[in-house]
Amino acid sequence: MGTVGMLKAAGAGAGDEVIVPAFGNVEVAEAVTLAGATPVFADIDPATYCLDPAAVEAAVTSGTVAVIAVHRFGRPADIARLHGVGQRHGLLVLEQGESEAPYDEIAQRRERAAYLDARLNGVWTPDGGDGHTYQHYVVRVPGNGRPDRDAFARAVRSKGVDCRVPVKTPVHRMPAFRRDVCLPETERAADETLALPVDVSLTKREMQRIVSACNALGGLLQPAF
Repeated sequence: MGTVGMLKAAGAGAGDEVIVPAFGNVEVAEAVTLAGATPVFADIDPATYCLDPAAVEAAVTSGTVAVIAVHRFGRPADIARLHGVGQRHGLLVLEQGESEAPYDEIAQRRERAAYLDARLNGVWTPDGGDGHTYQHYVVRVPGNGRPDRDAFARAVRSKGVDCRVPVKTPVHRMPAFRRDVCLPETERAADETLALPVDVSLTKREMQRIVSACNALGGLLQPAF
């Protein structure tokens, strides 16, 4: 059963609210709308890029019936704490995961992630806690906002590194779901994050190229204090 079906089966409909993340795929908010309910956006944990349980609890109203937690980049959401919020307020907690790879592929991605963790400077490397599978290796470019991250990405691509911006526009900025809501961690993550490759097909030379390209630039884009 898909997300829409689960929401309808739980009785979610007109007048109900479902708390979702704005950092990531618009399909989650669309599923809430298709079920007849209203998506309410809560902020993310800056380490996991998943819903922050404290932000979720702060967003609960008398109309809230459910929460949809999305596991992001191979780093799982804090489901235990989210279920705690659900139990306190009588909410359904749904999970949306990302397709997983075989264990040997995950092990190789973790090896590549460890290689980058140990060598990258000038960017903030990802938090590797709670069984991170590194479906995406997402760093932050600690500049002064989007122009710095985008300039960094263009420069790294010019060195032959296939990097990409994982979330270009948070859902609460999109015309169909625009909300006047304060989501500082979501906004910051959208402006600073960059996904670097950790594909199992990468050679040692290609991994070295990623490090050298990033390290040659990272120190130039530090925030001004």
